[in-house]
Amino acid sequence: MADLGESLDKVEEEVENLKNTKITLFGITMTPTTIGATFALLGSLLGGLYGGFEVYKDYMEMKEKLSNLDVDAIEARNQLIETKLDEAIDYTRDIKSGLRDDILSIEKQADRVEDMVRESEQNVRNIIREAEKSFDEKRDRLQSDYDSAASRLRDNSDRKISELEERLNAKLQRALDNPLAD
Repeated sequence: MADLGESLDKVEEEVENLKNTKITLFGITMTPTTIGATFALLGSLLGGLYGGFEVYKDYMEMKEKLSNLDVDAIEARNQLIETKLDEAIDYTRDIKSGLRDDILSIEKQADRVEDMVRESEQNVRNIIREAEKSFDEKRDRLQSDYDSAASRLRDNSDRKISELEERLNAKLQRALDNPLAD
């Protein structure tokens, strides 16, 4: 462990010596920190120049593409699209108006049909009422006819039975009065 501590101490001394070291380059005296800052500055400048070159190159490509662009053709195409859109809007409005008219017509027809159904229903009710009344009258007449016919039949049969009874009684009386006569 003692060797490690001594090694670390030596490294620290060399780093301290390196900080204080001065290097002369192209007649300019610099420290290692100044040299690092100079490299960073040069790198930034070169990176900025490269980025500017790429942007300029993209700009020139875009400019070339835009210069080849046919503005009149695009304008004509836009006009055609606008015309078609206007026609589609007008057609849609016509459809909407037609549908509205159709719906109103159907509603009127439905109202007429409802009125006709109500009137027919009332007529059927009246016919049924009259038929019931007629059937009741007919039934009453038939009942009356039946009652009178039954009464006549009863009267007639009672009269015939009475006559028959009288004849039988008369014959019986004759037979009883004169048993040898017949």
